[in-house]
Amino acid sequence: MKKLAIAAAAAASLTAGVANAYTVGTFSNGFVVPNVIHDASGTTAVGLINQSTTPVAVYWTFFDQNSNHVTDGCFNMTSKDYEPFIWSAQAGASTSGKRGYLVFLAGSTTYGGAAATACGGTVYGGASNALISGNAFQVDLAAKSVAFTPVIDGPLTVTSTTDITRMGPADLQFVGGAATVNSSVSPTFSMRYAIDGVAGGTDTRIVVWSTGDQKKSHTVDMYNNAQQRKSVNFDLAYSELDYFDPEAIVGRPTDFLDGFIEWKPTLASFNTGTVTTASASVVTYSIISAPAFGAVQTILGSHN
Repeated sequence: MKKLAIAAAAAASLTAGVANAYTVGTFSNGFVVPNVIHDASGTTAVGLINQSTTPVAVYWTFFDQNSNHVTDGCFNMTSKDYEPFIWSAQAGASTSGKRGYLVFLAGSTTYGGAAATACGGTVYGGASNALISGNAFQVDLAAKSVAFTPVIDGPLTVTSTTDITRMGPADLQFVGGAATVNSSVSPTFSMRYAIDGVAGGTDTRIVVWSTGDQKKSHTVDMYNNAQQRKSVNFDLAYSELDYFDPEAIVGRPTDFLDGFIEWKPTLASFNTGTVTTASASVVTYSIISAPAFGAVQTILGSHN
């Protein structure tokens, strides 16, 4: 998503006086599930809670890895309601194997106004009185495994003229629960990996999600568990959601099997195209599969 300059002002107002850190487990006007897929082996499952004092119309949009709109929908939630959202049941035809991300946002009849109580009509984002939250996990039927999928808390900032039943690639500007990268803030991410160099052995996939166009090669420092460092690169082929295999990094020392990758993104880390990217919301996490333990672990990428 190539963001307009207004995103800088939004980011500044939302982060003024607070640390630039992930926030999880909070209620707001919406949230993002950054890595979503279903196929024959399993599906992403999301659970939503509404703590608003009134009914809320929750609009969802599924974007592909380049932030192109694929499909959307809406459901109503009453106060104190819990709503299970199973992606394979909601996705529709020809979506099996298509990876992307989900945006859940409470609708309002005017931008920033009271939450709409029922689906329908032209709807805007930023509902002022909505309090919804979500959790997510990835079900792997073949491996009989369930892996935690991080949810990025809101508040979500969208353009004031956006009809959220028709969200496009430039409409989601800022996600309050993510780390912020702008002209004055450049967090350093420490992304964990554990590998063994054996096919089908211990493997890691590092997920990177952002509101900036991240499709390029990124130069980073790779550390092992003996504090040794090597400068390498990881490549992201998709604009907003991608993941890479640390085991496949060119130039990685063969004995770098356990450690972390240090990435310090700046605005220059994102492709700006013809529109200024004034701010980007970024989240990273590692999915580590260890057959010896018979489990998949999810580790958030720490940042400072």
